Amino acid sequence: AMMKTMSGGNCNLNVPAKNSYRMVVLGASRVGKSSIVSRFLNGRFEDQYTPTIEDFHRKVYNIRGDMYQLDILDTSGNHPFPAMRRLSILTGDVFILVFSLDNRESFDEVKRLQKQILEVKSCLKNKTKESADLPMVICGNKNDHSEIFRKVRSDEGEDLVSSDENCAYFEVSAKKNTNVDEMFYVLFSMAKLPHEMSPALHRKISIQYGDTFQQKSFRMRRVKDMDAYGMISPFARRPSVNSDLKYIKSKVLREGQSREREKCTIQ
Repeated sequence: AMMKTMSGGNCNLNVPAKNSYRMVVLGASRVGKSSIVSRFLNGRFEDQYTPTIEDFHRKVYNIRGDMYQLDILDTSGNHPFPAMRRLSILTGDVFILVFSLDNRESFDEVKRLQKQILEVKSCLKNKTKESADLPMVICGNKNDHSEIFRKVRSDEGEDLVSSDENCAYFEVSAKKNTNVDEMFYVLFSMAKLPHEMSPALHRKISIQYGDTFQQKSFRMRRVKDMDAYGMISPFARRPSVNSDLKYIKSKVLREGQSREREKCTIQ
């Protein structure tokens, strides 16, 4: 079986390719994408705004003895390179689209992004046997602001997801940590991933436990009844553009060959 290896410090973690996923976070500038990612990874909110070019994070899980890997791509709100955004969409497995409830233009951008994701992914599905399911959450961030600043009504956000059971709408506050855990729980449920990947449902451990992390007998002494652990890789690097292109190409070729073999079998 294919394996993806994560190296960090003194640990090497082998994760089956079938258990490796990429979460892509998209939206306009200054809507709180990185703040939501920070809540997910560290449980913290950063007050100071720093424009994101593109940030890559990796979290590895041991859930009931099975290894999982979640790569997180936090994209730029400016989208200076449309081809790169398209590639990010092509390689994504689950999506979070973020807008600010006090910014109408950011909501319009999410509508454009949702349409682009569906179009790009449909092109890939036409070439492969990839599942039609496309887990996606649309987040209206900054719901801690007063209602007088609101520019997008709740029913408008709900309308974007009403026709797709694999798409959900949440109004969240990264600052107050409102509905963030619930949003991730629903996203992973739609993606048929272990719900223990959600921030509140696993024990967070540090890299010092890396050597024993992937052992099925791995347990924390103080938490006897929990069998889900998550660890952030401090040395993770985004795969190169070339690697992403090869991944997409291999998926298309692999599925194309599968179709041909099935046709031969039927004939």
